[in-house]
Amino acid sequence: MEILKELEVPTHPDLLQGFEEGADAAIYRLTPEIALVFSVDFFTPIVDDPFVFGQIAVANSLSDLYVSGAKPLLALNLISFPKKGFSKEILKEILKGGYSKIKEAGALLVGGHSVDDPEPKYGLAVIGIAHPNKIITNKGAKAGDLLYLTKPLGLGILLTAYKAKLIQPQSEVYQQMISIMTELNNRVSEVMLELELKGATDITGFGLLGHALEMALASKKTILLYASKVPYFKEAKEFIRMGIIPEGDYYNLNFCKNLLKINPQVSEEDLFILADAQTSGGFLISVPQEKRILFEEKAKERGLSINLIGEVKEGEPYIEVLP
Repeated sequence: MEILKELEVPTHPDLLQGFEEGADAAIYRLTPEIALVFSVDFFTPIVDDPFVFGQIAVANSLSDLYVSGAKPLLALNLISFPKKGFSKEILKEILKGGYSKIKEAGALLVGGHSVDDPEPKYGLAVIGIAHPNKIITNKGAKAGDLLYLTKPLGLGILLTAYKAKLIQPQSEVYQQMISIMTELNNRVSEVMLELELKGATDITGFGLLGHALEMALASKKTILLYASKVPYFKEAKEFIRMGIIPEGDYYNLNFCKNLLKINPQVSEEDLFILADAQTSGGFLISVPQEKRILFEEKAKERGLSINLIGEVKEGEPYIEVLP
């Protein structure tokens, strides 16, 4: 965002959301009832299985649309792959994995772009539609709202342990990790739209703390997070104690430090969990008190795991972490 501050912020009466305030996707109104929602994301392999990597990359790319309340329509592959040194079968499997998730989302793969690159990368440029009056943004949190998280934290720590061969592909925790990262966020998006919720953000590279802070700044509200209520992989804390902590988690804590108030009873382990960078993570959803019961019922009907982890308060934008 520091670099983007040097660029002119585009303005247009139909541009409903740009890159300001750490927005999850660009949103442009075409008609009074249709808005285009556009996003892009790609990254290097995080698991050895190319098919699974393709699935994770696509699920992650689609999340920016789902969290905005949009229905994915079209997808373009973004591919970096070396002409030499890797079998073309690996690229085929990556694309097959990605396509399986594009198809599951009901979107159409309509092309893409590839470059010769010694380090493989894969992801999507995706476009969808939403109703201009039903858009969900990270500036939609209101004082009194309750905050729910839809997926457990700790994926970044587990992936670091996996790369260090401390987690084996046949292990239960690996299978759980893959299940979380390949799960589309479409069902929770449907619930948010049904209840006409207005505030949410997806939890990815900046961790829960970083993305919650973006929500606090965009909504101009204080956000309270209760560390003991946040779901996480228990194995992640075990690896933290071993010193297996991604460099990005330190960056995330540093990014938040000036607007972060931490209760002395909150442990360092809990802080690293809250700051842990996620891949294809869940949503942080701001739910009005009067919609709490209905939200929980709708989520249960769809088999979603949701956790009440905090609340929104009137006040200066910052994050307060309580036990």
